[in-house]
Amino acid sequence: MLRVFERGLRAHGFEVTAVEPRVVAASAAADESVGIAVLDVPPTAPRSRKLVDTIRARRPGVPLLFLVANDTDHTEEVLEKPFAMEELIARIHRLTRSADEPRVTTLTAGDLRLDLLARCAWRGERLIDLPGREFALLEYFMRHPRRVLTRQEILADVWGYHMHQNASNSNVVDVYVRYVRNRVQAAGDRSLIATVRGEGYQFNPPAEAGATPPSSAVKPAPPPPRPRARTTKAPLRPVR
Repeated sequence: MLRVFERGLRAHGFEVTAVEPRVVAASAAADESVGIAVLDVPPTAPRSRKLVDTIRARRPGVPLLFLVANDTDHTEEVLEKPFAMEELIARIHRLTRSADEPRVTTLTAGDLRLDLLARCAWRGERLIDLPGREFALLEYFMRHPRRVLTRQEILADVWGYHMHQNASNSNVVDVYVRYVRNRVQAAGDRSLIATVRGEGYQFNPPAEAGATPPSSAVKPAPPPPRPRARTTKAPLRPVR
């Protein structure tokens, strides 16, 4: 399961370092480049408290997020299992929002903008409200422009699980792609998410606002007519 979430976070633009032993986790979290430590351990267990104390002694300000089986009373930030990938991504964004290190907060593709902090989109001047799963799906597409993405990849990286052979028989991806299309589509515009028959889907960024796309209907001006060659005929002379 760790590898599934690691791949999903990488697909949404995060740099991920996955470690197993607790002593290695404490050392990894002490690195100044780490923005948040996601710990798959119960925060109230004695060994977990020792790990937390070690991390906070080395990096007092680093946010900690615990993945727990039961959301009981505690003073730590937790995410209860099972959870969807977009829940984890949204929680990470919220916990790292006040950190000082620079990060990408907006994705832009033509006149389409995605605000990763406000969790909404803009198409030109039009505000688009997106539920969590649709937001995560659009973010995934915008991070992979013009790449053909299979349904299996989308299920693993956005939903956070594998369906193996059953992925091609499930229409959950098709349903949510249709939702996203309906929300971001401009009237009379081409579809931003193209269906690639037998493969999956491809996100094609829209044009910049005010840009005039090239038109194949405009024909080049015909060349000027070629001047006729002058001919001079000699007058007929009588035959003697």
